[in-house]
Amino acid sequence: MNQPAITLWSDADFFSPYVMSVYVALAEKGLPFTLKTVSLDKGEHLNPRWQGYALTRRVPVLEIDGFELSESSAIDEYLEERFAPPEWERIYPHDLQKRARARQIQAWLRSDLGPIREERATDVVFAGAKKPPLSTGAQSAAGKLIDTASTLLAQGHQNLFGEWCIADTDLALMLNRLILNGDEVPPRLADYAAFQWQRASVQRYVALSAKRPG
Repeated sequence: MNQPAITLWSDADFFSPYVMSVYVALAEKGLPFTLKTVSLDKGEHLNPRWQGYALTRRVPVLEIDGFELSESSAIDEYLEERFAPPEWERIYPHDLQKRARARQIQAWLRSDLGPIREERATDVVFAGAKKPPLSTGAQSAAGKLIDTASTLLAQGHQNLFGEWCIADTDLALMLNRLILNGDEVPPRLADYAAFQWQRASVQRYVALSAKRPG
């Protein structure tokens, strides 16, 4: 079987949690791909000549043999279906209900908790930035995140569903927005996030942001 040509477009700083989700998915499936960048700071994503302009004008953008797709959760699901187990590594749980729950978690992390994303940008995670104390609204969002994550991980497992899935990476990143800034997070959740962060595919992405120019 011929290997399709795969390209992943990222922000130039490698700060995007959504690019990270797709990067990890590709790495976990063992799919070789070309990584290209577009500078969000310079507005390159708003240039009509950019590959992803006609989609959402955002990263990530995935290209596979002429097919282009944006939005990280859609890309993750597409990769799971196109490069399906058992031939390729699994990035979602095998069980139908657990798989639906993983997708629910991904959708929630992307659509809720806005004050955390605003006050704990990913330069905290990838560049060691430190931010002021959380506002009242962000404290409320952090409480919601902690309560929900505690419920999801109530069994004390190192992964959400007993084995790793892509939702683990997404949840760990959201928790690390708080943890790596020094905000108070229960030790059990901090241990979970630290365990997820040591995954080889995650560390490969973290290394990219560490090597960025400047």
